[in-house]
Amino acid sequence: MKKGVSILFWGILLLNSFSGKLFATQENVSGQAAVPVSAVQFIPSFYMIIPFILLLLMIATGPVLYAHFWEKNYQKVSIFLAMIVVIYYLINDQMHSLTHSLSEYISFITLLGALFIASGGILIRVNKKATPVLNIAMLFTGAVIANIIGTTGASMLLIRPFMYLNKDRLKPYHIIFFIFIVSNIGGVLTPIGDPPLFLGYLRGISFFWFLQHGWYIWLPSIIFLLVLFFIVDSKNDKSIEKEYSGKIEFKGLRNSLFLLIILLSVFLSPSTINWLPGLSPLPFGIREIIMVIVMIASYKFADPDILTLNEFTFDPIKEVAFLFFAIFATMIPALEIIAFEAGKLKEGLTPGFLYWTSGGLSSVLDNAPTFLNFLGAETGRFAMDMNNSIQVHQLSIEHSIHLQAISIACVFFGAMTYIGNGPNFMVKSIAESSGLKMPGFLGYIVKYSFPILIPLFLIIWLILFGG
Repeated sequence: MKKGVSILFWGILLLNSFSGKLFATQENVSGQAAVPVSAVQFIPSFYMIIPFILLLLMIATGPVLYAHFWEKNYQKVSIFLAMIVVIYYLINDQMHSLTHSLSEYISFITLLGALFIASGGILIRVNKKATPVLNIAMLFTGAVIANIIGTTGASMLLIRPFMYLNKDRLKPYHIIFFIFIVSNIGGVLTPIGDPPLFLGYLRGISFFWFLQHGWYIWLPSIIFLLVLFFIVDSKNDKSIEKEYSGKIEFKGLRNSLFLLIILLSVFLSPSTINWLPGLSPLPFGIREIIMVIVMIASYKFADPDILTLNEFTFDPIKEVAFLFFAIFATMIPALEIIAFEAGKLKEGLTPGFLYWTSGGLSSVLDNAPTFLNFLGAETGRFAMDMNNSIQVHQLSIEHSIHLQAISIACVFFGAMTYIGNGPNFMVKSIAESSGLKMPGFLGYIVKYSFPILIPLFLIIWLILFGG
C-alpha cells in the first residue's frame, strides 16, 4: 500500500513540478484552472491518443488475460502511460494543459476519497428479507437522493447497505443496476447530481433548468431499469430463510457530519463565492484542502467497529486513484482533438449528433470536460461566448434541445463502462473487495450495458432527438 501510494505521489509531483505558471483560463468546478484560452491553438498529434487506447485495452484485458501481472503492476503501468503524455506536452511547451488536468484530477480524487472514507464510518443496515420490491425501493431512493448529494455521494452512502441487504443472494447484476441507476442516470435532475451539470450551472444555466428539461426523461428511464431489475431479481430465490427484526439500523453520526461538510464544501469555489480567494498557481483550492482534512479526520474519528462491519479497506480508492490518474493524463490529447474538430462542424451539430457523440465520448472520457467542449462548440455556433453567463442562459432558452441532448447524454452514457463516471469503478472495487466476482471491462459492456442501456438510449433518441 505504502509503495503504491509513493509511486502515485511521485507521479503527481513530477507532473506538478513542470506545470509552471497558469495561462489565461476559464473557471471550472474546482475553482482552479480550466480549459486554457491558449490551449485551443495547439492540436496534439493524433498518435498521442495511443497511450489512452492502450490504457483502456489493459483495463479491459488485464484482470482477465494476465491477472497476476496486472494486479502487481497496474500502478507502474498507469504512471508510465501518463508520463508519455506528460513528457510530450512538456516538450511542446503546453504546460497549461497539464496544470488543468492535474487540477481536475486533484478535485476529482479528493472528493471521491473523502466521500469513500467518510461513508465507510457510517453503518446503515436494513434488517429485512431482501425482496425485489424492497430492492427497487432502495434503488429508487438512491436515484432521488443522487440529485441532492450527487451520484458519488449517493453511491458511497448506499452501496454497502444495498450489498448487506442482499448478502445472502448478492449477484453481479445487483451492483450493475446500482451503477446504472444510482451512480449515473439518477443524478440528472439538478446541477448537484453530476459534475457536467454543475459546470453548466456555473456557466449560466439556471438551477431548475435541468429538472424542467430532464424529469420526463429521468422518470421513464428509471422505471424502465427498475422493471428490468424486478424481472431479473424475481428469479433470484437464493435468500436464506431466517428471522428478521424489520429494523433499520443507523450508526456513525459523527461521520455523517463529516459527510455533510464534504457536500457543502463542493460549493466553495471562486466561481460560486466571489469573495473566496483562489490559491493560484497551486493546482487546488480551499475546497480540496478542506476535503483532505475531512478525509483524515473522518477516518481517525470513525468507530473501528463500524469500519470492521463495513469491511472497510483502502484498496478500492487506491485502485481508482492510480487508474484515473492515468486516465486524466492520457485523455488530454483526445479531448483537445475533439474540441478542435467539434469547433469545425458548426451546422453539423444537430441534437442527434450531439446526443450520440457527447454520450459516446462520455462513456470512456471524463464527462465534465466533454460537456464543456460541446457547450463551447454550441455557443460558438450561435456566435455566443461560453464565458458569458447571460449568453449561456440565453442558449439554454433559445436552443434548449441542443443543450438537453448534451446534458442527458453526458450523464446517462456514463453508465456504459466502469470508467464512464467516477463512482462506477469505486462501486465495482467495493463489491470485489467484499468477495463478489464482478464481470470485467468488456463483460460489463457486452453482457449488461449494451443490451440494456442502448435500447433505452435509442428510444430517447427517437422520441426527442431523432428528428
